[in-house]
Amino acid sequence: MQTYLDFEKTIAELESRIRDMKVLESGDEINIAEEVSRLEAKLDKLLRSTYSKLTSWQKIKVARHPDRPHLSDYIKNLFTDFMPLSGDRGFSDDHAIIGGIGRFKGQTVMVVGHEKGNDTESRIKHNFGMARPEGFRKAIRLFHLADQLKMPIITFVDTAGAYPGIGAEERGQAEAIARSTEACLAVKVPLISIIVGEGGSGGAVALAVGNKVLMMEHAVYSVISPEGCASILWRTNEKAEDAANALKVTAQDLHKLEVIDEVIPEPIGGAHRDHDQTMETVGRAIDNALSEFSMISAEKIKELRSKKFLNMGNIGL
Repeated sequence: MQTYLDFEKTIAELESRIRDMKVLESGDEINIAEEVSRLEAKLDKLLRSTYSKLTSWQKIKVARHPDRPHLSDYIKNLFTDFMPLSGDRGFSDDHAIIGGIGRFKGQTVMVVGHEKGNDTESRIKHNFGMARPEGFRKAIRLFHLADQLKMPIITFVDTAGAYPGIGAEERGQAEAIARSTEACLAVKVPLISIIVGEGGSGGAVALAVGNKVLMMEHAVYSVISPEGCASILWRTNEKAEDAANALKVTAQDLHKLEVIDEVIPEPIGGAHRDHDQTMETVGRAIDNALSEFSMISAEKIKELRSKKFLNMGNIGL
């Protein structure tokens, strides 16, 4: 069953009409093929119009859509021979971050990313993609392993933020995030980061310090969630929409600010409407990004990544 967002009411009604008419058509009671075709053309136009002018707050809702592809979907569709690697070798295995070795178009790569889960049971298991310190320490271990084995690293970012619980803080959440960010900067292999949904706070940055930072068209990336920002500045979540506009969270805003390198287009109506097309587009973007570093030395790859982030904030100066 399709899940609709609050601004998609007209789209939902139109799709419902199309479904009903197709049921009638299948019974051969009346030929309504032309009417269905007309409504489908109207739907396509409506989707294009609606999604071409989304506000920042609406994009946040799309980025959080429960039917958007998650890390497990990308692993299944883009990588072969994937072998998960578990645990931080210190405390436990955090299911909010999944990592392992796989093949991308025949090339061995390390894949690391946030997993939110697809239903209630899996969302609880993966803690809604909010990693604890052991999750970031697992990522660090895999980054170092990839560096030793000279494997490119591909990270998928999709989290509301690092888990803020007492236990996580007691086990050194801030230090783990900082170490993970440091590990991203230190590796001498290409690191491609893709923000596929939410890129929230340090929990996102810990996996997103890449040579190339790609971002899905309707994904969001910010230092704090709009709700968190509103609760700090205005002491109420009711100002979350205002916070979203002020934070410049969209891929388009961040590309202009040179925080990210490329915006990956999504299917009309968002990635949740066409997983197959999304996989094809993301796969092509990864392939192009990796090819840029195929002839560059290890030291140069590390140097370029460091310069990239050191230069941020100098726009217009």
